[in-house]
Formats: sequence, C-alpha cells, structure tokens
Amino acid sequence: MPRPADGRNRFAQGLFTPLPGRYDRLEAVLSLGQNERWRRAMVDRVAGGGRGLILDVASGTAGVALQLTRRTGARVVGVDLTEPMLREGQTRVAAAGMAPRIALVNGRAEQLPFPDASFDALTFTYLLRYVEDPQATLTELARVVKPGGTMASLEFCVPPGPLWRAAWEVYTRAILPAGGLVLGGAPWLRVGRFLGPNITGHYRRYPVPWTVGAWERAGFTGVGARLMSLGGGLVMWGQRSA
Repeated sequence: MPRPADGRNRFAQGLFTPLPGRYDRLEAVLSLGQNERWRRAMVDRVAGGGRGLILDVASGTAGVALQLTRRTGARVVGVDLTEPMLREGQTRVAAAGMAPRIALVNGRAEQLPFPDASFDALTFTYLLRYVEDPQATLTELARVVKPGGTMASLEFCVPPGPLWRAAWEVYTRAILPAGGLVLGGAPWLRVGRFLGPNITGHYRRYPVPWTVGAWERAGFTGVGARLMSLGGGLVMWGQRSA
C-alpha cells in the first residue's frame, strides 16, 4: 500500500490546493515571465527520438504534459500530489483535445505507482524542494525509466553572481509577495512569502553540484545542468544507465 503523505507532502498539498484556477498565469509572474522558456528548454531534452511513453511528475495543471504531446509523438502520464490541480489539468487536457494521449494520476513522487522501467522518458518540475529526501526521490524516479531513457527537470534556483543574487533577494522577499497578493489574493501571498526562503534554504543544503551527484548516484549518466535567466532557473538532464 502507498505510504501516507509525509510532512512536506502535506505542506505542498495545503499550499497548492487553493491555486489551480490561476496557477499558470501566476507561475509566469513568479518567474518574471521566464517559466515558459524554461519549460521549453527542459522539454527539448526529451523531445527527440519519437518517445513512446513519458512520465511527467509534479504535473500540476498539465502544462508540461500538454507541451510534451505537442512536441513529440508520445503518450504522457502526469502524476501530481494535489487533486484540485489534477482536476484543473483534466479540464485543460480535454479542452486541448489531448485526452486520448494524456492520463493524469494522483500519486507521490517518492512512491510511484508504476513497475520498473515503464517509461521511455521522464520530466519533473519544481519537485525536489517539496520532498523529505531528494536522493531517495531521484532514485525512485530512476526506477521507472527504461535503460537509455532520458530524464529532465526544471527547478527554481539562486543566481550565483553577487549583483543578480542581491536583486533576486529583493524580488523574492518584497516584490514577489506583494505581486502574489495583488494578483492572486491571500493564497498567493502565502506562496510569495514562502518561495524565496524555501529556495535559498534548499540550495544551502543541496547545492547544484550535490544535485548533479545525486542524479549520478540514482543511476544517470551524462548529467548536465544549465542555469537560465541569470541563475533564476535550473534545467537538468541525464540518461538512465543500462
């Protein structure tokens, strides 16, 4: 039987349950309009080769799943922890006419409900800050990818340069919460206040070199990492070893 949600799972559910209707628009605001560009860079890593079946973890309102179907010949399974996000995703999938190619499933990245080596490729977005053990989660993700398959991810990051980092700190600590309140009300004010300290704390504990090593320990080779938008976004990729 699946394990019950842990503390970080429950926090993520509470954070995202009120957000589905405005999620994509506000996600663009949170990333200063860069989210769609970051998504494309991630999908680029799995879009070649006519992938047969792709798993999209932390699928949310199915934005990445829809992009995957538009850019590949693959069928996509999206997994997310938060049921209201999945319901919004189902609505968007149906409106796009993609219901035959996209299935959305409620589940946890830490315990995926799929057999070993089930998927030709895997993507995940804004996930590792919401799990108790990033290394164990990456190992679980690797379990369901076929040997030779590609995994790619997108996460927020912290700009490495002192000037841009200082600007990022001002944006995430002051402008972001205020913008969330104006555009999305109290639930997005909560997200805005949470996001900057959460990102900073995550990379203090799990810096990018550690994360590259964690992918390798999970069983991926050729692991690459690309900082985007002066370091505000991080795209990673790797190939599942045989």
